Amino acid sequence: MEIVHSAIAILAAILLIIRFGIDPVISLLVASVYLGLATGQGAEGTVGEITGGFGEIMAEVGLLIGFGVLIGALLHSMGTFRDLVDLLARRVGRRLPYAMAATLSTIFPSIYVDVQVVLAAPMAKESAAAVDRRHGLPWLAGAMGIGIFSGYVFVVPGLAAVAIAGLMDVPLGTYLLYGVPIGLATALITTVLFRLLLGWGLWKEDTDLDPDVVARGDDPDVEAEEVPHAEGAARLPLLVRLLPILVPLVLIASAAIVDVVGDLPAALAFLGDANIALFLGLLIAFFMVRPSLGADGVGKVLTSGFHTTGEILLVTGVGGSLGAVIAGSGLDATLTDLFAADENAPVVLSILLAWFIAAVLHFAIGSVSVAAITAAGIIAPVVGSLGVDPVVIALAIASGAMFALHVNSNFFWMFTTLLDLSTKGSLKTLTLATSLGAVVSLPLVLVASLVAAAT
Repeated sequence: MEIVHSAIAILAAILLIIRFGIDPVISLLVASVYLGLATGQGAEGTVGEITGGFGEIMAEVGLLIGFGVLIGALLHSMGTFRDLVDLLARRVGRRLPYAMAATLSTIFPSIYVDVQVVLAAPMAKESAAAVDRRHGLPWLAGAMGIGIFSGYVFVVPGLAAVAIAGLMDVPLGTYLLYGVPIGLATALITTVLFRLLLGWGLWKEDTDLDPDVVARGDDPDVEAEEVPHAEGAARLPLLVRLLPILVPLVLIASAAIVDVVGDLPAALAFLGDANIALFLGLLIAFFMVRPSLGADGVGKVLTSGFHTTGEILLVTGVGGSLGAVIAGSGLDATLTDLFAADENAPVVLSILLAWFIAAVLHFAIGSVSVAAITAAGIIAPVVGSLGVDPVVIALAIASGAMFALHVNSNFFWMFTTLLDLSTKGSLKTLTLATSLGAVVSLPLVLVASLVAAAT
């Protein structure tokens, strides 16, 4: 019966989020409480699993998420992202969609997705005619969508990537080594395929653009404009301003590589720990911005990051709670049998099931991070018994969680408004690009499973 109660709990959470507009934190907690009580864990046991699961995932990723968001806020105040996009537009010209997809997917996952689209959308609109007079805007829009979300789910310190790795107990260094090439390849291949679709008559400017769009009262530009601008730091060379991202990535990757090929020195193990590496990145960003903004200005920038951090931490933590309750329900044995149903292809079947669960959850809920966290919470209790490297299942969840971002997502409407698209236009760009990306990345995950099995 535990599988029936788990299905009821998950469907109830989805229904509460979609039909009644209840916050994911409340919805997931309601589902956790129901599942714990319905599967005989008792009141005390249910509370213990909820709080224990929350605390365990916070110990894994709490600091990482906080540091990542704060680094993104400080980089935003220095104009780092805007200047990088400007540089790419000047250097690559008509190849800007590829450059934008590659940059968004590999360099800027530390910046929250809402901020990325706010900053990248003006550049896309201004550069569209130079890239392609007929299809420049939809091509750039699709490249933006897949670039942002492939980085968000595959590339550390993307928030969904960090949450998935934490829930699946995958070292961030390991996730980074697999995720960066998959995220970059997904973004570039999808951008190529999307351009081919545009050439086949997909885009209809008369119906897919909304030139008369008016700024809404909750215009997302407003929040971005309220963040102080560090003019002094903004004059630093772009490469220097990228150090808060580059230094942690180099440290984490170096420690992971050295650990694979030989003995890991204690100093590198310390500096390559994801928490320490990201904290060093945060310190670098802080000391870059402080001389320009002073204590009050830096405080305002960090406060803007804290607003984002709280929601992400709660959703991630409650996702851990649901996973703990599922583990306590006895569902792990049932799911183990399900994942190992085909003894001739357990790896492929496990990957496909993980992808499918995440894809269905995202399509229903409308949040990439909530879908990924929920899927990871469902699968994490059984991943150790599947005979598949946990990083492979984590990547499959990341792949599926991108599938079909559509009208039940707040990001969808930000994207629509900022790029002056109609709803139909956003379905043809953002929804199609993320769907393509989820499908494109799946065989890449299968290849990663072969690499993982051979190492």
